[in-house]
Amino acid sequence: MKDPQPSEPDESAFHFGVSPAVARNRAGRVCGRPLILVLTLLASALAAMAAQTGASRSAGIHDHLRKAAEYLKANDPDSAVEEFDAVLTLDPRNAEAYANLGVIAFVRRDYQNASQYLRNALAINPSLAKTQALLGISERRLGQRSAQTLLEKSFPTLKDKALQIQVGLELANIYDQQGNLDRAAFVMRTLVDLDPDNVEILYMALRVYSNLTDGTLNKLAILAPGSARMQQVIAERLINEGDLKGATEHYRKALEINPHLSGVHYELAEAVLESAPNDAQAQTEAEKELDTAVKFDGHSARIECMLGKIAFRRSDLDGAYTHYTRAFALNPGETEAQIGLGRLLATMEKPLEAVKYLRMAVESDLLNEQAHYRLATVCRSLHLTEESEREFRLFREIKQVKEQVRELYRQMNTKPPGQDDQIPDADR
Repeated sequence: MKDPQPSEPDESAFHFGVSPAVARNRAGRVCGRPLILVLTLLASALAAMAAQTGASRSAGIHDHLRKAAEYLKANDPDSAVEEFDAVLTLDPRNAEAYANLGVIAFVRRDYQNASQYLRNALAINPSLAKTQALLGISERRLGQRSAQTLLEKSFPTLKDKALQIQVGLELANIYDQQGNLDRAAFVMRTLVDLDPDNVEILYMALRVYSNLTDGTLNKLAILAPGSARMQQVIAERLINEGDLKGATEHYRKALEINPHLSGVHYELAEAVLESAPNDAQAQTEAEKELDTAVKFDGHSARIECMLGKIAFRRSDLDGAYTHYTRAFALNPGETEAQIGLGRLLATMEKPLEAVKYLRMAVESDLLNEQAHYRLATVCRSLHLTEESEREFRLFREIKQVKEQVRELYRQMNTKPPGQDDQIPDADR
C-alpha cells in the first residue's frame, strides 16, 4: 500500500519559519488591508465632495448677496428680498441676510417684520450696532418698552451720523415724555454739537430747554415767590417781551430786597440805557448802576463796553477809548469791544488801526450786521474796493435775514435776544 501523498504545504508556512496557523492569521490581516484602503479612499472622496459642496454653497451665497446689492442699488427691493431669502435657504444663520431684510422692512414701515428680522440678525451677531439701532426704533414704533434699552446701547457707538441723529431724537422724546429733562438735555447737547444747523435738532433742543427752564422756574416760584431772584426772573422775561419799563421796575424791586444781588445792577443799567439811549439822565443812572456793579461783581469786559458806549454818546472820545481798550484787555474776543474800538478809531481818522479791530469783529461774530457795515465803510475810505463791496453785500443780506427774524418775534410778542445797535442814518 502506497503511502498517502502529503498535502501541499501552505506557502505561507515557509515565511520566516512561522507556523501554518500564524501564517493563516497573517494572511487574513493582509487580505484586510485592501478593505481599509478602500474605506480610507472613500472617506477622502466624501470629504472632497463635502468641501466641493461647501465651496459651491459659499459661492452661491456670495452670488445671491451680490445680486441683492445690485437690486437694492437699482431700487428694486422686491428682487433683493428674493435673493436674501435664497441666501437663508443656503445658510439659515446668515446675519447679513437677516439684517438687510430687516432694513427693507423698516424702510417700508413694516416694523413688525423688521423687528423679527433684526432680532434674528442680532441673535447671530450681537455686535451689529446699526441693526441694534434700527431694532430700537422699530420697537419704539410698536410701543415696546425694550426700545429704550436698545436705543441707549446703540446711541454712543454709532458712526453713521444720520442714524445717530435719528436714534438721539427718539431717545430725547422718550426722556421728555418721561419727564426726565436732564437726560433729554444731555442727548440734545450731543446732537447740537453733531449737527448745529439741523432744524429738527434745533426745534427739539428748544422744546427740551424750554421745558427744563419752565420746570426750574416753577420750582423757584414755589420755593421763593417773594425773593430777589424771582423779581430778576420776572424782569428778564419782560425784557424778552420788549417791556423795558416793566423790567426796570422789577429790577429795582429785586435790589430793594437784596442790594448786593449779583448781576442785577448791570442788567438794570442796560435796561435803563436801552429805554432812553440819548437821555442824559438815563445815561447818568446807568453809569451809577455800572459803578455799583463793579464794586459787587468786579470789572468785566461787558461793563467796560457799556461805559464806553455812554462816553461815546456824550462825545467823550478819550473816555470811550479808555473803556473800550480796557474791555479788550479783559477779553480780546469781546465783539462789542472790537466794534467799539474800530468805530472810535475811524471817527478819530485812524482807519488803518480801525480796520484791524473791525476785521476781528467780523471774524468773532459772522452775523453781526454792524461789524460788517462799519468794516465796509472803513475799507471804502481806504480804497479797498473789493473788500468794501463784499462787506456791504453781507451787511444787506444779514440785515434782511434779521428783519425776518424780528418779524417772527413780533408775531410771538417777544423781542429778539442780543439785538445790535441800529446803524444811524447819518452813518449809512
